[in-house]
Amino acid sequence: MPSFPRMTRDAGLDVLSAFLAGSGADYAAARNTDRGRAAAPTTSALSPFLRRRLLTEEEVARAGLRAFGERGAEKFVSEVFWRSYFKGHLETHPEAWARYRAGRDAARHRLAAEPGLRRTYERAIAGRTGIDGFDDWAVQLVEQNWLHNHARMWFASIWIFTLRLPWELGAAFFLRHLLDGDPASNTLSWRWVAGLHTRGKPYLARRANIREFTEGRHDPAGLDEGAASLEEAMPPREGPLAPADPVPAGPVALLLHLDDLNPESLPLGEARVMRVGGLIASADEAADPVRAADAAAMADALARAGAHFGCPAGPVQDGWAGELPVVTPWAPVGPSADALPAGCLRIRRVWDERAWPLSNRGYSRLRSAIPKVMAS
Repeated sequence: MPSFPRMTRDAGLDVLSAFLAGSGADYAAARNTDRGRAAAPTTSALSPFLRRRLLTEEEVARAGLRAFGERGAEKFVSEVFWRSYFKGHLETHPEAWARYRAGRDAARHRLAAEPGLRRTYERAIAGRTGIDGFDDWAVQLVEQNWLHNHARMWFASIWIFTLRLPWELGAAFFLRHLLDGDPASNTLSWRWVAGLHTRGKPYLARRANIREFTEGRHDPAGLDEGAASLEEAMPPREGPLAPADPVPAGPVALLLHLDDLNPESLPLGEARVMRVGGLIASADEAADPVRAADAAAMADALARAGAHFGCPAGPVQDGWAGELPVVTPWAPVGPSADALPAGCLRIRRVWDERAWPLSNRGYSRLRSAIPKVMAS
């Protein structure tokens, strides 16, 4: 289990440096193994910083290439691109987010009306199901706000197919507690496990797989290893990727949000930032540690932005921008996008302009284009 420092860019750079100098060389071979909460992580532990773009996907992927070379960094870079894929896919399938929220709310009503479902749910989130491994992961998630990626997959599969709980409640449980909880990655990963994202192909947690990749620490009996995929009448509709706005020349106010806290690297062209405002829109479900991480990340970004642009920077308040046009980095589908005030000019990074149009179907299309996306 990584011990996460305060959510700042400098802390993220320290984690990146430690990963590149240490466990990164063994990433491809070790990343699927969950050695438990007390062990050093076998993954990079960069996701809380990437989720808020204290570090960008581009700089992390390029750092991996510089450290390990194209062949040595291939798996790591591919995993970084999954984050871009999920964001791009949700941008072109926003109905998936709307369905998650509607399904979550409907499932919560069911909890109030169905005592049996409520008892199963309460035991699951408290880690009292009796399922080896699953109960430990539930407790770890609440106490440490983190789970190994492989454990997340096992947990979601057991939640859906063995416990028969609504997947939306599980996705909400993750968003409540994960420090790296991301609307796109979380929603679409749960849909993938359920067999909804790749229709008819669920991810089924298997006892032997869990035993192998926890190095014998967990050996759960009674898993449903032959369950059928969940179904929906129609997959979320695909829509066009909305165009970004042109960046105006001259004085502007810059609005930061939790999906992009890297103001120093924004493509601002000839705009001159005169004021910076910070808008915090945490997930509805977010627990106190997640909200504290969001607040710390925003405070760090505002301090850096004020120093970088040499202008006032603080939380958004009425009239903060004056008469200046408001420019903001693109907020992907989720709470930040929902909270943006009307009239903002939304700009997009070159990385996203290249990756997102290739993310409207399966991941393989984007994966094959990684060299093109990363071309200078």
